[in-house]
Amino acid sequence: MAKDKTTLYALSTCSHCKSTKKLLSECNVEYEYIEVDDLEGEERKAILADIRELNPRCSFPTIKINEIVIVGYKEKQIKEALGIKNES
Repeated sequence: MAKDKTTLYALSTCSHCKSTKKLLSECNVEYEYIEVDDLEGEERKAILADIRELNPRCSFPTIKINEIVIVGYKEKQIKEALGIKNES
């Protein structure tokens, strides 16, 4: 499988964000993880601007896998974007 560029924008208190992080880890995906509520000042402003470009509602989790943006914990869509086949 080719190396995917995956970024997870999350909140430290969000259960859906934690589930997404767990899923990515279980799938052995290397990803950048940014807990937005832990950022301050200009860094937080810059990250929120980045998220709004991907997801105008600025809701969490926001996941970017290569050029695909997924908002919310959507296991099937995340696995499809990563090229992982679902086992039924």
